[in-house]
Amino acid sequence: MADFQELIGGYHRFRNEGWSQQRARWAELSEGQSPRVMVIACSDSRVDPAQIFDTSPGEIFVVRNVANLVPPYETDGGRHGVSAALEFAVTQLKVEEIVVMGHGACGGAHAALTQRFADAEQGEGGFIAHWVDMLDEARDKVRAEYGEGPEAVRAMEHETIRVSMRNLRTFPFVSEREAAGNLTIHGAYFAIADGMLHVMDENGAFAAA
Repeated sequence: MADFQELIGGYHRFRNEGWSQQRARWAELSEGQSPRVMVIACSDSRVDPAQIFDTSPGEIFVVRNVANLVPPYETDGGRHGVSAALEFAVTQLKVEEIVVMGHGACGGAHAALTQRFADAEQGEGGFIAHWVDMLDEARDKVRAEYGEGPEAVRAMEHETIRVSMRNLRTFPFVSEREAAGNLTIHGAYFAIADGMLHVMDENGAFAAA
């Protein structure tokens, strides 16, 4: 596994190869960005959207957090990192599509399903517990239908996507643009074990892309 010095080595390879091979592209990007797609993904080290979608620099605007969650629209004076990034992407960059991408073996989804950190203090899992409690209602539904086995885990991972998509639509600047036909919201799920991407259809079901 890479440590910081190995990351520096990777930077030098990038600087000598990737950057130098795309100097015109980087020169263009130095003047600004205009991605058409925003991707909301998990922070998990195994699911890098740029790698999965094989994109070039500047093509996607990415937000990553535990369990690829979007909180509901709130104006309570708190510091809302996801909401700020969403606002910037939609109102300033004017992205045309938003993709919420969940994944297999998601620790955040598992924590929500098992309530592993339910009674933890901050610094011991409390921040995680409060973040994934956005999934409490979905958890109850999943547990009632699937219990606690592998099917429940997969269902919970799918629910992270559905919950985020519903919460996206609570933001006025998102729902208004979607209603006007200027913004499309997609759900996707990457299965780490087999490298397959599944896309959500209009009925909320997932099928291989």
